[in-house]
Amino acid sequence: MTLTWLITGVSSGFGRELAEQLLAGGDRVAGTVRRPDAVADLVETYGDAFSVHPLDLTETDRIREVVDAAQARFGRLDVVVSNAGYAVFGAAEELTDEQVTHQLDTNLLGSIQLIRAALPHLRSAGGGRVLQLSSSAGQVAWPGSSLYNATKWGVEGFCEALAAEVAPFGIGVTIVEPGGARTDFGHGGLRFAEPLDAYDGSPAAAVRAFRDGGPPGVVGDPARMAAAMIASVDQSPAPLRLVLGSDAWTAVTQVLEARLAAVRPQRDVAFSTDA
Repeated sequence: MTLTWLITGVSSGFGRELAEQLLAGGDRVAGTVRRPDAVADLVETYGDAFSVHPLDLTETDRIREVVDAAQARFGRLDVVVSNAGYAVFGAAEELTDEQVTHQLDTNLLGSIQLIRAALPHLRSAGGGRVLQLSSSAGQVAWPGSSLYNATKWGVEGFCEALAAEVAPFGIGVTIVEPGGARTDFGHGGLRFAEPLDAYDGSPAAAVRAFRDGGPPGVVGDPARMAAAMIASVDQSPAPLRLVLGSDAWTAVTQVLEARLAAVRPQRDVAFSTDA
């Protein structure tokens, strides 16, 4: 069955990988980009199966218009992938107000508004899927990535509640939590705060290494990760979370176990506060 996908941020990274695999497999893709020339080769290769929609997610007043245009172009939307985003690294005190606002507008508000705009179309079609790209950083907090963590934790909370809201309409929601992947995320997808001397040698300063390409040993294969995302659409019911990469699985399971270990001893105190 041919599916129609709406994917944000198809010019690079996971968005590009998803678009290429889906189009090669015969599906149709409506992709958003900030620069249409970045996907000119896909337009040339796949023609009418691929439609391009210029969009910067910070332009939240245009998101519904773009989603409606994608629906009109193909007549239906089956899968919506909220993929576009980036990371700002640096200690919370090092961040500028502009960096904070732009990161929240893109990763959190942009994702929320995209999904909200797509829901009427999915409901009218009798169902569909939403894939929200998060990260292992949606479960694990690291010094120096507090703002990025805030956006990913925020969108995960939104999507977890959303999944229960839209299940009666046949709409499945999956939060994708990849670990490190060999994408071009570090070239444009990563931005940095201006370092303060006070944080030299602190835990937050460790993220500064990413300026030089990041730590070695990144294991994630973006093609395999994209293929796993695509395969998840055939699963019923939709998996609420899809953890990708051995590094992500290890980090997420460790932090969840540690979180439970910290909360369990508080049972008596918790119950003692009941009226």
